[in-house]
Amino acid sequence: MTDTTGQAKTTTVVVDVMLKPEILDPQGQAVSAALPRLGFAFATSVRQGKRFEIEVEGEVTPAKLAEITKAAETLLANPVIETFVVKVEA
Repeated sequence: MTDTTGQAKTTTVVVDVMLKPEILDPQGQAVSAALPRLGFAFATSVRQGKRFEIEVEGEVTPAKLAEITKAAETLLANPVIETFVVKVEA
C-alpha cells in the first residue's frame, strides 16, 4: 500500500510497558523525591515505564496486532513484573 507520493504507507503501533503496581519502582521513587527539591510540587507519586514505537507497513490488521501483542509478551515486557498496552497511534 502506498500514499499519494508513492511511499509505502506505515502505521505506528505503540506498546507501553509499566511495572505492576505491587512492584517497587526505585527510579520512579527517585524522580518523585527529586521533583519537590527542584520546585515542582504537583506529583504525589511517579512510576517509570517504557514506550516502544513500532512502524508497521500498511494497515494494522487483527493478525498483525496479535503478532505484536505476542512480541510484547515474549520480548518487550516481563509479564511477571510488568503490564503492557498495545495501541495503534492515529
